Amino acid sequence: MADKAALIKEKQELIDKMLSMQKQFIDYEHKQGISGKDYWASKDGLLANYRQDYINMANRVVDLAHTIVGSVR
Repeated sequence: MADKAALIKEKQELIDKMLSMQKQFIDYEHKQGISGKDYWASKDGLLANYRQDYINMANRVVDLAHTIVGSVR
């Protein structure tokens, strides 16, 4: 198993980044509104890769959590 402290640090950094992304998304939504098309198919700006990046980070957080406690997904 990798260094537990390093895994915990990486997990927390990802969580912090995800929270920052959520705040940016909410601010953007309040200022400009977001249509379904913008959310699902935007190729520009904040939403260009938002969903996929967020999903990738969330999956990594889950994987890290399992590795830290020694369980499997």
